[in-house]
Amino acid sequence: MRILITGICGFVGSELAKALQASASTLEIHGIDNFSRSGSWLNRDDLQALGIRVVHGDIRQPSDLEAIGPFDWIIDCAANPSVLAGVDGKSSSRQLIENNLGSTINLLEACKRWNAGFVLLSTSRVYSIPPLADLTVEVHDRAFRPLLADASNESTARSSLITDHCSLGTSGISPLGISESFSTAAPVSLYGASKLTSEQLAMEYGHTFHFPVWINRCGVMAGARQFGKPDQGIFAFWLHSWREKRALKYIGFDGMGHQVRDCLHPRDLAPLVLQQMAAGTAKAAQPAILNLSGGQASARSLRQLSDWCEDRWGPLPVATDANPRPFDLPWVVLDHSLATTTWGWQPTTPVESILTEIADFADANPNWIAVSA
Repeated sequence: MRILITGICGFVGSELAKALQASASTLEIHGIDNFSRSGSWLNRDDLQALGIRVVHGDIRQPSDLEAIGPFDWIIDCAANPSVLAGVDGKSSSRQLIENNLGSTINLLEACKRWNAGFVLLSTSRVYSIPPLADLTVEVHDRAFRPLLADASNESTARSSLITDHCSLGTSGISPLGISESFSTAAPVSLYGASKLTSEQLAMEYGHTFHFPVWINRCGVMAGARQFGKPDQGIFAFWLHSWREKRALKYIGFDGMGHQVRDCLHPRDLAPLVLQQMAAGTAKAAQPAILNLSGGQASARSLRQLSDWCEDRWGPLPVATDANPRPFDLPWVVLDHSLATTTWGWQPTTPVESILTEIADFADANPNWIAVSA
């Protein structure tokens, strides 16, 4: 089976390619990358040493795809991953849409032409911002956790920690996290909209032209060799910055770093992606859209990451700034139970192993942020 992985020299693409190669000897893996992300070229030699063919090309150009096909499956790992893309002055809104949506259209046209299946790696940032930004939270063990208003005593507006699968004033949140049923209504940021629109187009193309489509909404990816920018993975950025004694800052909310994210190693995606490709078209018992994350067990606040770093490398002062940034959220943890019940999928790399892997790599590569960012 011939597979094309886009963005293969990025962190997620390269780790997924290596995991798939190690798991299934029958796969013929090819990849395409435009090497626009600093440091991405460092992964090419490692991939090619494993027998994975890497082509320098740009999926925004249909002719670059026409020159390398056909394939049985396309796994789309290419994207501008920043929620601030298009509004931070570092990239334009047009660049964001061309990167994340225009390229998806080219890939779907290629799937139609080759009769290939399509796996889209999407994001937790497709979920609606206002209800998540308005969550009532409390600080527990140096991290935010959401609260549920006690409707039986509205006069005192008492709150208590969620203890069952009740919603937090909106459908789709439980103690396990945010589920696939949570609202995707605007606003979700330009980045979130580009991925959400890509999801819908993928589903429509698959239905209209009769090829299989799977959409995997991922939490924060983390692991060694991840590039040293906060928009490409706050876990790796925080650890590398601490190791290199760079300036760090808690931004927004209470200015104390209590905001929480979960994390997932990209290699843990491989078993499910293999199942999805083997299954072909989704059946009723196999929903086409899934959350894939480390879940609540992997969730950590910036303050908790700081504690971990201090234990490993010693203290580092962290500045505080309570002024919020656009699209920041206090608590984003994805619930992956649908993937577990329908596919038997579970993340297998615990958060402690992920952090240790990043830290060991940081010790061996003490200038990684300068190299990769």
